[in-house]
Amino acid sequence: MTRALVVIDMQRGFDDLAFWGPTANPDCEANVAALIERWGREGEPIVIVRHDSPKEGSPLHPATPGNALVPAVAAVEPDVLVSKSVNSAFYGDPDLRVWLDERGIRDLVICGIQTNMCVETTARMAGNLGYGVTVALDATRTFDLTGEVAGLGTVSRTAAELMADTALVLQQGGFARIVRTAELL
Repeated sequence: MTRALVVIDMQRGFDDLAFWGPTANPDCEANVAALIERWGREGEPIVIVRHDSPKEGSPLHPATPGNALVPAVAAVEPDVLVSKSVNSAFYGDPDLRVWLDERGIRDLVICGIQTNMCVETTARMAGNLGYGVTVALDATRTFDLTGEVAGLGTVSRTAAELMADTALVLQQGGFARIVRTAELL
């Protein structure tokens, strides 16, 4: 097989909306589960990525229940589990690039949380490393974001806006092809 499904940070800690704020795409988990089921049925490789936050108080810290994978992902026996503490799955353990290259995998389908953070960073790096990248946008989700930005003042984006912006940047920047889950099933 030359294609793998990369499932990023589908962890229970992202259900803590008091911490993360409003989210978009309530169908994310069901779409990820459908992709996992299809990949498993076809015998194609599944990579599960888990964010192990080093920050005390983070819902994704390894000592918290939020670090656990959501049930649909936890039920899967992945071909590899990558643990990371930064945005890109390519900076984790084991080394994702080495694992993919040893198996001749050249195409990645990426899904998970957060669209504009770890999914986008991993997709950009994968594209720059020469992999063919597809992002199943409706199998991702993110959260509203507000912050002070130098020269712009307070900037706010809804989760839906951030998902659209990420899709536009990844596609028009040549990093990834953007699709809906149904296209992959």
